[in-house]
Amino acid sequence: MAARAWRLMAGMGLLLTAAAYAQPPDAKLSLRDAVRAALAGNPELRNFAYAFKAQDGQAAQAAVRPNPQLDFQAEDFLGTGQSRGFTGAEFSLSLSQTLELGDKRRRRVEVASEERRIIEAERQVRQLDVVAEVARRFVGVAADQERVALAARAVQLAAATRDEVQKRVDAARSPLAEASRAGIALARAQLDQTEVQRQLAADRQRLATLWGDREPAFAQVSAALYRLPAVDAFEQLRDRLERNPDLARFLSEARLRDAELRLALAAGVQNLTLEAGLRRTQQGGDEALLFGATLPLGFNDRNAGNIASARAARERVDAERVALALRLNSELYGLYQQLAQARAEVEGLEREILPRAHDALKQAEYAYQRGRYGYLEWVDVQRELLAVERQHIDAAERYHLTLNEIERLTGEALPAATTTTAPAGAAP
Repeated sequence: MAARAWRLMAGMGLLLTAAAYAQPPDAKLSLRDAVRAALAGNPELRNFAYAFKAQDGQAAQAAVRPNPQLDFQAEDFLGTGQSRGFTGAEFSLSLSQTLELGDKRRRRVEVASEERRIIEAERQVRQLDVVAEVARRFVGVAADQERVALAARAVQLAAATRDEVQKRVDAARSPLAEASRAGIALARAQLDQTEVQRQLAADRQRLATLWGDREPAFAQVSAALYRLPAVDAFEQLRDRLERNPDLARFLSEARLRDAELRLALAAGVQNLTLEAGLRRTQQGGDEALLFGATLPLGFNDRNAGNIASARAARERVDAERVALALRLNSELYGLYQQLAQARAEVEGLEREILPRAHDALKQAEYAYQRGRYGYLEWVDVQRELLAVERQHIDAAERYHLTLNEIERLTGEALPAATTTTAPAGAAP
């Protein structure tokens, strides 16, 4: 049932610790626990239980045979002459039963069974959707945590800058306006910090709603945001598209349409009704047995219209599956390119840009303290470093989100990261 969902979750690039979900509010939440909670408590997944109950009722009804009919007839009474009163009356009591020909009952049961499989396929698809949505929101919270940490570093940097500027102003080595500017920069950094903290709170709430919690029972998520799992070549990923749950659902739908076509063909076979009973004549007290058979002549209605409709519905399933396969292949190619770009961006930032940005900040601070740089030059270097670190977070988040979409398309997890790493080049 949920095996495919667990396989998908097991390889997402953010899998980490495996503590039990019932945690104190200050505990860290792993992706495994988030998925477990969502599969157990997601309101939409719970609704499938009612769909199964309803379909079980339909299946039970499909297996029911036609009811027998009891027929009573009275003739030649309350008339005139010999038919006056009940003297010449004839009474008939008969029992009739329709025999369904063409194996209709078994065909109805087949259709009901395939409809239940459709519901099961839809539930599995929805489970994967829930897992993928958990991963998306989990990645968002992980990225928010990094942004909050970066905002805190920005506030510390702005506070340290203000203090350094104030020293120079007190020593009459810088104008008073620079102290005002540094104070404004600190206030803006604090506002930015408040904004990202609120965004983190909102995203934590959105994540918790996936398993029905009104308030998140965790303070943080445990995520290896900067660990980028390697992926296979595009050709190998494309081969896995056959495991896409949406494509697999077409197989269930094809079986259902085949069953509906067989039922439509069976419905073209006319049913036979047999009747047996007893007739009594009041005048002579005679009794006799009755027997009859009724078979409609299928001159006009052989269910040809419904058969043609069922054939068209079956052919449409194949056409829609081909169209979906082409669309998924195109989507996979685009996601693969985005994944490669995100990896190149993260690795380039970590290898070249972030170390140089940190070195530039140290050099700018040193130069400012010795009067070689002005305030604006120093602040520009700080802003550039913070912008690069934000870009690093955004690129890592984009990588994992894209990886999650690829896993959802292929219906299979890719290699997983197992440890939590700090951002490369982050300030201690």
